[in-house]
Amino acid sequence: MTVLSDKPRATRTDAEPRIDVPALEGVLLGRWADARREVRALLKDERLHRVEGQTMAEHRETVLAQLRLLAQEGDVLRAFPTALGGADDHGGSLARFEEVLVADPSLQIKAGVQWGLFASAILHLGTEDHHERLLPGAMSVDVPGAFAMTETGHGSDVASIGTTATYDPATEEFDLHTPFRAAWKDYLGNAALHGTAAVVFAQLVTGGVNHGVHAFYVPIRDEGTGEFLPGVGGEDDGLKGGLNGIDNGRLHFTHVRVPRRDLLNRYGAVAADGTYSSPVASPGRRFFTMLGTLVQGRVSLHGASLNAAKLGLVVAVTYGNQRRQFRGGTQDEVLLLDYAEHQRRLLPRLAQTYAATFAHERMLRQFDAVFSGRADTDTDRQDLETIAAALKSTTTWHALDTLQTCREACGGAGFLAENRIVGLRADLDVYATFEGDNTVLLQLVAKRLLADHAKEFADLDAGAVARYVAERAADAALHRTPLLRVVQTLADGGDVRRSAGHLRDTETQRELLTDRVETMVAEVAQALRPAMKAPREEAAELLNTHQHALIECARAHADLLLWEAFTAGLATVEDEGTRTVLTWLRDVFGLTVIERNLAWYLIRGRLSGGRARTVTSYVDRLLTRLRPHAQDLVDAFGYAPEHVRASIADGSEERRQDEARDHYRRLRASGQDPVPEKSAGR
Repeated sequence: MTVLSDKPRATRTDAEPRIDVPALEGVLLGRWADARREVRALLKDERLHRVEGQTMAEHRETVLAQLRLLAQEGDVLRAFPTALGGADDHGGSLARFEEVLVADPSLQIKAGVQWGLFASAILHLGTEDHHERLLPGAMSVDVPGAFAMTETGHGSDVASIGTTATYDPATEEFDLHTPFRAAWKDYLGNAALHGTAAVVFAQLVTGGVNHGVHAFYVPIRDEGTGEFLPGVGGEDDGLKGGLNGIDNGRLHFTHVRVPRRDLLNRYGAVAADGTYSSPVASPGRRFFTMLGTLVQGRVSLHGASLNAAKLGLVVAVTYGNQRRQFRGGTQDEVLLLDYAEHQRRLLPRLAQTYAATFAHERMLRQFDAVFSGRADTDTDRQDLETIAAALKSTTTWHALDTLQTCREACGGAGFLAENRIVGLRADLDVYATFEGDNTVLLQLVAKRLLADHAKEFADLDAGAVARYVAERAADAALHRTPLLRVVQTLADGGDVRRSAGHLRDTETQRELLTDRVETMVAEVAQALRPAMKAPREEAAELLNTHQHALIECARAHADLLLWEAFTAGLATVEDEGTRTVLTWLRDVFGLTVIERNLAWYLIRGRLSGGRARTVTSYVDRLLTRLRPHAQDLVDAFGYAPEHVRASIADGSEERRQDEARDHYRRLRASGQDPVPEKSAGR
């Protein structure tokens, strides 16, 4: 644990709970704490740090050199099998990888392209022959590689990509071809400059039958000259809004011949005579199985986004605890974090960051169980994919919002590149699109919620279904009449403290958050029931009409996932004072979610007007309680100054403020302090 400021925390009494910062740091680092600490120690090395002000060309070459340094010293192969030089440590590998963001997000993503996408595709989609021939170069970075899935005309819709690989039994080769401009592979890391090979996704056609999207290993450049190989072309994506240390580019193929053995054929193989076979009979299930092996990208983006949010909060909270502005009736100016609105800006986002940290630990454990084979059923993988889609979407957006708020909370100092927040915000922007557009991913989550809802009725007879519908109607009628609101009002007796007591109750929060998800899903499911028997076009139109409602269901589900993870995480905290403060923080998260959706709760009669008003006032009370603990809460993230690298969080601001206060104290003591104009002549 490294404290960025050695000054005393904000005023608090001896009776108030205190945070055991080192112990809390251990809780937040989770199961793979040692792995995270090891890589954080490495990431203090200046050779791995981003150099502000470099040109795009310089930044790209720096990041390539840093990638090779990671290959030599960074223990980057932990996810690979022991027999191939790894450690069969899937969770530990991602835990380490996520931390690389603190050095430079460009380095983290380039490492992700090389080992998390290119090499992992060979590992998970290939067979033993591919592992022996192709993995060593990918793992060592002797062969920098691209992951050529996304196309200009089809981003998240991978199933519809236009690139084709048509098998020719006469030569036992595939004819890899880009039939039109929109089928160019696009936004590919390592494609513009450094990549010498790529895993290319294309529609596999043999014997006149399209068997869907499969992956092929394809050399793209001469390793000596760096020139494209015959039939391969491309161009540089150029300057981007962020992540300019990565050489993103486009690739296209004109009848490139790919040997049959370079089809990554774990899930689909082609015999010499062109006969296709697969261990997964259903084309749809086969497609999702192949893509499911790459879910680690979404898991790691969730963790990396969290780390970016943490860095922003470390800078903004530390600065807010040191920077003074305006006099609040005293001779000294007031610390920014003592202002209620400043607390409102930062502390709820800190609460969500904690919630997401606990959720990430649970997801990482689930990921490790699936990929290690300890829990690797279809249901386990589907659960992991759904959770990863929900959390990746929610937290990448949360990171962007948090970084922007932290930038504004630091004023002009936050806009300086040396304080890193604007650079992190720019680099993180595309995380909302990486590994699946967030809005599209939330639709996948919503469809899973609808599928689970439908399963509840799969074995019920018509009478049982009718009773359920009647119960839901009665429940809706109850909540839409004044009855429930009157009960809440009578129970509270007009006492704000009693209303707050109900709201801070764990079961009350759980009920409110769970009820919202279940009600929203049930309402959308009921609205979409006609689609089950409607013609395809009508069904698609009905689904489109309710698309926004589906996405809101998924958002509500993600909020519940985060809250439940935070609540479960409280049980792992042994120190009583720490647990008390974290419970306040959990309540801030839960109640701000409810506060954002008060209209829903009021319209549907879930909350009385009195309790609804109490939500905001109680959140404000909690923020006042949390204010003295804000620095401890960000210090518990465990980042050293070498990780943060922001001048406004290294003590400089505190020294400036102390110098200014000392100056005015001496001036007042000397009796030479000028009299303000308003007081002159009195």
